Amino acid sequence: MIDAVIFDWGGTLTPWKTMDFHAGWRTYADVLHGDDAERAAAAAAALAEADTGRWAAVKDSSAAFTLAHVLADAGLDASSELHGDALEAYREFWVQATHTDPEVEPMLQELKRRGLKLGVLSSTAWPGEWHEEWLRRDGVLHYFDAVTWSSDLPWTKPHPEAFLAAMKAVGVDDPARCVYVGDRPYDDISGAKGVGMKAVLVPHSDIPVDQRVPVDIEPDGVVQRLAELPGLIRTW
Repeated sequence: MIDAVIFDWGGTLTPWKTMDFHAGWRTYADVLHGDDAERAAAAAAALAEADTGRWAAVKDSSAAFTLAHVLADAGLDASSELHGDALEAYREFWVQATHTDPEVEPMLQELKRRGLKLGVLSSTAWPGEWHEEWLRRDGVLHYFDAVTWSSDLPWTKPHPEAFLAAMKAVGVDDPARCVYVGDRPYDDISGAKGVGMKAVLVPHSDIPVDQRVPVDIEPDGVVQRLAELPGLIRTW
């Protein structure tokens, strides 16, 4: 019997879209140093390096981080009076990669009809409010019993504590009665199975090379489309 299904966000609930970290941070830097193109270029390069470095380190440490950590790593002062406007420009750059897969809502409706608890566990440096705003925009936030963001935790996937926090948030305590759905073999599949969950892989994301970790573990199921998920787990 399954009591809960918990989903990854980027690359799972939202289709993978390859984005340029440097271009994203350039939007931030261009607002912060709008009158100095050389300083803006240097800041953007430092931010992109800090951001990719934090993500690459996750595979070894599983330490969660936030945008404040990235700014600090890049040597930038978030107390600048232009920081708020710069951060909004950065957020707007990323909106293009935030749209929920159209198959998500009917899939969630079917799982809710079965009485399953639904949750999200996402590794992210962004504030949870950003993600929740996008899920609300797409009309699916209300289907989830809880949403858990690593930016609010000490650990990110695949650390066991991240998965246990997501389970606690949706109100279940037996990992064997939970399914985790994600797109990353290391972070999602090995992490979920490491705490005793069943795991379903959505194998369509182009994971950056510096974030890949070989794993010798198989998912309990694979779906090419999220619409296939209710059928896959019907008898679990």
